[in-house]
Amino acid sequence: MSSMEIKLKYGCNPNQPTARVLFDDSQQACPLSVVNGSPSYINLMDGIRSWQLVRDLKIATGKPAAASYKHVSPAGAAVAGPLTSDFCKAHFYRTTDLSPIATAYAKARSSDRVASFGDFIAVSEPVDVTLANIIKPEVSDGIIAPAYDPEALEILKAKKSGNYVMLQMNPDYTPPQTESRTDFGITLEQTFNDIAITADTITNNVVTENKTLTPAAIETAIVATITLKHTQSNSIAVGVDGQAIGVGAGQQSRIACTRIACDKADRWLLKQHPKALTLTFKDIPKSEKVNALEGFVRWHELNNDEKAAVESALSCPVDPITDEERADFLASKTGDVVLSSDAFIPFRDNLDRAAASGVKLVIQAGGSARDQFVIDAANEHNMAMSQTGIRLFLH
Repeated sequence: MSSMEIKLKYGCNPNQPTARVLFDDSQQACPLSVVNGSPSYINLMDGIRSWQLVRDLKIATGKPAAASYKHVSPAGAAVAGPLTSDFCKAHFYRTTDLSPIATAYAKARSSDRVASFGDFIAVSEPVDVTLANIIKPEVSDGIIAPAYDPEALEILKAKKSGNYVMLQMNPDYTPPQTESRTDFGITLEQTFNDIAITADTITNNVVTENKTLTPAAIETAIVATITLKHTQSNSIAVGVDGQAIGVGAGQQSRIACTRIACDKADRWLLKQHPKALTLTFKDIPKSEKVNALEGFVRWHELNNDEKAAVESALSCPVDPITDEERADFLASKTGDVVLSSDAFIPFRDNLDRAAASGVKLVIQAGGSARDQFVIDAANEHNMAMSQTGIRLFLH
């Protein structure tokens, strides 16, 4: 391996044997290095994309940030913050005594634990022991970070029989203003998307009758909107408490993104429903507990075989959350639930679906010929809506 090249196992698939990472000779130092393991092409794609997300989150909020990536889109993203006992119980964490960066990853991983199985992790801060111990029992393919504390490094090196992929990113690296990609032998070039999302982005153009934006909602809106900047389009993100709890990515219609994101957000919230918190599990691996809890909160969608699988994982009878209990619980969580869109929202159906998940603040680009219809729908639901004028497509 030269100082300007990293050889990879293979490309996206094993039948693509030639794969490597190249660095421009003009760069004074390599922005990226391999600390452990043999990364794949997909590991590098996830690592590079996820690093940009946590980098932007830290710049925008001033807080440590983490992301859990799968297939070049975030399953979850969050900034550091306190964890409640209900949160820890719902997401199988045994302690709240964590460093700020460990809380950020605990939140990011919790966003969609099923999707995060085998994730690639990105963190904005050096990996410390508390974070390493959070990661240690999880099924994960690798991590990218600016540095590793020596003890944390040894903890993570032991994962996957010593083959856990660990990348180190130079936090001072700044990308060139122009980026290019080659697809099917054809090279495309564009200006690097360095647009910054700030509090002003969220607050400058509130177009609804309800103009209430709390500081917590503004921070969550920043997190959700930056998450979209680094998510395959079309995309919608639902957030709460500085965390993206539902990401709908890569769909051809915006309403499909909204339904996916809101459904994920509902399940995240319902995992802290009293009936979910009182579940007891058999002595099974954590991943199977995660799947069983996921099945429990979507019980109304399951067929008989799926219900039997959930019951087999529990050491208590199933007392499903009823439709009325579901609606009441979600309605009680409406304080700072935010929905952000990576482009304009063309139809009110997105707002109608968001309202059922307790969304009270919507962030979108605006600029559609149907803007007023969407604003009217937001007013009907007593939502605040901000039009940023910024499109955040990523392909």
